[in-house]
Amino acid sequence: MNEKLADSGMIAGMVISWSVYYAVSKLVVDISGSVYLTGFMLRLAALVFLSAQLLANKGFARLFHQGKSVFILLLIGVFGFLLDLFANLGYAGGSLGTGTALLKTDVLMVNIASVFIYRKKLYLTDWLGSLVMLSGVLMVLGVDLRNLNFNLSDLFFIASALCVSANAFIIKAAQEKYHEDSEMISNYNNLVVLSLFALSCLLRGDFAVADAVLLKETWWLILLGGLGQTGIYYFYYRNLRRHEVWLVKLYLLLMPVLSCFIGVFFLGELLNSEKLLGILIVLSGAVIILLRAKLHHIRQS
Repeated sequence: MNEKLADSGMIAGMVISWSVYYAVSKLVVDISGSVYLTGFMLRLAALVFLSAQLLANKGFARLFHQGKSVFILLLIGVFGFLLDLFANLGYAGGSLGTGTALLKTDVLMVNIASVFIYRKKLYLTDWLGSLVMLSGVLMVLGVDLRNLNFNLSDLFFIASALCVSANAFIIKAAQEKYHEDSEMISNYNNLVVLSLFALSCLLRGDFAVADAVLLKETWWLILLGGLGQTGIYYFYYRNLRRHEVWLVKLYLLLMPVLSCFIGVFFLGELLNSEKLLGILIVLSGAVIILLRAKLHHIRQS
């Protein structure tokens, strides 16, 4: 019972952290006008929290003694940056609705990779639960599949979804094959993404936007976003260690539901009947997944 409660807490922490991070990121992007500057500032704030964690655990020395595993740690950071970059390039030349729909295809990509590459057994109910949750999420996000228009720039969304999917499996490999802990993966990921966002800001001249007024208005939001990013590192990586990648991805589909309520209570957004129906559909799909062990008499390890 305690183990199930701990699992539920880890999943809830992951969903809450990701929802807070995206809500804060949207607000800071609206204020600064730069996704690259926002990415840099939020990762810089996360560096503060991650450094405090390293100091508390006396883990700074381990950053410089990773051996051959340093390459996979750097690779995780590169993919972490690319998934943001491709999504931003897609939004620059494509529509919000199409991008939202295509970015969510990472759930199906992970399912397919789990079956055909990693030889995991997924039941019909697993696919059904995945599709039900995905359809509900698109309703919550207000995506109208009938009016989607595709253009060449939408390929960036697919590239971003591929990077998200690949990165999850790379993180899993770092944990299982190289026995890296979540703390080291988090720090290397954050340092690489922070550095690449800094380089992007330099090349684009976005640091000029970061004046004293901007920082004065958003410093508490930036710290909150950095805390959310730190929570993502903490909960997401530990959930990947404890669960299959496809299952963690499905749990993340609960994030738009929580984000919807955050928008209603803190951002003045409206909760219409379509979104409510979408929330019910997402939760119905989640129930199918949660009943997986009982439906198929799977022995719990």
